[in-house]
Amino acid sequence: MDYNKHFDIPNDILYLNTPGNGLLPKTSKTWRLERDISFFDTASDLRDKQLEFLVGVKQKVVDLFHSKFEQTFLTPNFSFGYNTLIDLLPKGYRYLVLEEEYPSLQYPIVNRKLNYIQIKPSTQLEEDLAGAIKFHKPDVLVLSIVQYISGLKVDLNFIKKLKKENPSLLILADGTQYLGTEPFNFTESGFDAVATSGYKWLLSGFGNGFICLSDQLVELIQEQAKDIPKPQAAMWANKSLLSTYFEPGHQDTLSHGTLGHSLTFLSDIGLNNIESHLQALKKEAYQLLGERGWLLPHTKRAVQSSVINIQIDPQLYPNLLNSGVKCFPRGTGIRIGLHLYNNLADIHRLINILESIQ
Repeated sequence: MDYNKHFDIPNDILYLNTPGNGLLPKTSKTWRLERDISFFDTASDLRDKQLEFLVGVKQKVVDLFHSKFEQTFLTPNFSFGYNTLIDLLPKGYRYLVLEEEYPSLQYPIVNRKLNYIQIKPSTQLEEDLAGAIKFHKPDVLVLSIVQYISGLKVDLNFIKKLKKENPSLLILADGTQYLGTEPFNFTESGFDAVATSGYKWLLSGFGNGFICLSDQLVELIQEQAKDIPKPQAAMWANKSLLSTYFEPGHQDTLSHGTLGHSLTFLSDIGLNNIESHLQALKKEAYQLLGERGWLLPHTKRAVQSSVINIQIDPQLYPNLLNSGVKCFPRGTGIRIGLHLYNNLADIHRLINILESIQ
């Protein structure tokens, strides 16, 4: 099924830059325009209903990704939620991270002078992680579910197995390059935290995101903060201690409302249908690009993401832009991403353009 009818994409543009930022559905763009006008109407009461409105957005996150409401928090982006979280963990914890990881995930560990070990990601990612955990015995594993440069995706069944075998290990993940591509059940995932920004595969623009926490992680944080008194101000009477960390101030209802609207859009289509659509696109793209020797070795794994780093000279990027291809140079090649608004014709069009500029 073609879903690009739900998006405004000019005929001369081949949009493959979802790993950079995703497109808003037409309905979300219309909603934003109407909402902004209504919100600032002096006679409107929308400004007095912010809390109620945000509760509704959070419920959509919970319903789509199967987290617990009281352990799900709306944040302005991945970085805010993640930085807040690691500041709440015991200072003596040891972290395991991947080299060439997304800077917003890796650098907060560095600039806080936390104890960490790095391993280089490879085609045998899961074996490497299991071996490093057995040898180094870290307290925390942090990783992106999909690596932002290479598109390397961790096997989510491995994460479940890893958590079962290492119940005390905290597993924290960035879902920004993943959530919105297939069904995901946080409660059953094995992750202790998944944080994300909404502007990529969730099609929600900038200024929104969320973080989901496991029971184990919540208990740890609460134990760390057991001597901190609960909020006393009347306006915070129903605010949990965790929300004072992750949702400390006023939030932008336009940004979070866009997230909520886009989550409804994705839910109406169905994440299972999105997964099927992307599987068909990936099969075609990986086959055609692989036949031409334009793929990284890890793409032969059974687990493949919607982020693909095409191994052509990054200096050809201006040529691609001039041909209407929205993409971005990353690492040793040109990174693209496949999402709802792409179809098989886009794959064939890309191949023709690539062959013409070589």
